[in-house]
Amino acid sequence: MAQVSLKLMQFGPIGWSELLLIILIALLLFGPRKLPELARSMGDAINEFRKASSGITTSGEEEKKEKSESKKSNEIRQLALNLGIDVTGKTDEELMEEIKSLAKKGKA
Repeated sequence: MAQVSLKLMQFGPIGWSELLLIILIALLLFGPRKLPELARSMGDAINEFRKASSGITTSGEEEKKEKSESKKSNEIRQLALNLGIDVTGKTDEELMEEIKSLAKKGKA
C-alpha cells in the first residue's frame, strides 16, 4: 500500500528530492516575493501553449475535411462531364440529382 502512494506522489521521472532542490534554487534565484508571480506566469504560458496547440490540431482537421470535400466535388463534376451533363453554374447536389436520373433512365 505504501508503494502505491509513493508512485502516485512522484512527478514523472522527477522525484521528491529533485523537486525540492528545484524549488530551493528557484527561491534563491527569485526570492519568496517574486516566486508566486513567476509560477502564475508559467501557468498562464502553459495554458496559452495548450490553447494554441489545440487550435493547430483543429485547423489541421478542418483542412483535411476541406480537401476531402473538394476532392469529392471534383469527382462528382468529372463524373457529370463524362456522362455529358453541363456542370456550369450547378451545385454538387444538382449534379448528383441529374446523375441519379440518368442512372434510373439507363436501368429502365
